Amino acid sequence: SRPTRKRGTIKAKANFNVSEDVAALRKAMEGIGTTEKTLIDILTHRSSSQKQAISKAYEETTNRILVNDLKGDTQGNFENLLVALARPPAVNDAKWLIKAMKGTGTDNSILIEILASRTNKQIKELSAAYAEETKKTLIQKLKTEVSGDFGKAILLLAEGARDETSIPHLRQTILEYKNISGKTLQKSIEKEMSGNLEELLVDIVKCVMSTPAYFAEKVYKSMKGAGTDETTLTRVMVSRGEIDMLDIRAEFKKLYQNSLFKEISSDVSGNYGDCLNVICGGED
Repeated sequence: SRPTRKRGTIKAKANFNVSEDVAALRKAMEGIGTTEKTLIDILTHRSSSQKQAISKAYEETTNRILVNDLKGDTQGNFENLLVALARPPAVNDAKWLIKAMKGTGTDNSILIEILASRTNKQIKELSAAYAEETKKTLIQKLKTEVSGDFGKAILLLAEGARDETSIPHLRQTILEYKNISGKTLQKSIEKEMSGNLEELLVDIVKCVMSTPAYFAEKVYKSMKGAGTDETTLTRVMVSRGEIDMLDIRAEFKKLYQNSLFKEISSDVSGNYGDCLNVICGGED
């Protein structure tokens, strides 16, 4: 298989020094006031594995948990964003799934987004993180939450055993479908089905055609109209920051004739907006 190109904006720091970072984080949070710029700078310019090394060293030197200190020192959307940046991606996915299935009713759109867009490897990792967090397997929990054909399809995805070698073939098939039937597979699904199963199948088709375009649309919808859906905005920007944010940015420009950076700048402000714009990684 070809090596995956790094298309993220959040990259590993070249001359990474873990103890320097721990000291800087402590200084930024201890005493009166918080130096938000330092928090943003460190958490958006280190790879996941570097941030895990920081978290471990932070706990060893302070006997405190970095994520908890971030929670105590910041608030609201900014807090949620920094906490998500500090956690391992698999733990984020597990926590988002736990939240989606908490209480009465299930937020199916989050289940769909995560399970339709993640690779087999990511699904295996988030399943392990889920089991560690809840002492239950993700499959066991899903069985109590979803049912019918939608449930069957979600459970298949949650097994993380999709044949990933045939993605280009699927893409070709979806394009051919339009030539044969005169309408897109997405339109046919929308016409023939309804509800959660329709949403799931449409999202799978979108992810097969272009995962970055799928997320560009998600981000756009989270900022469209009155009010901003910060939860979705945070989830997408953090989960794709290290993977394909450069491609999402390009697709966003193509789809909406505006730069993602400008859209974020006009929609959210303060430390939260500043941090998102760093993840966005530029104006083009």
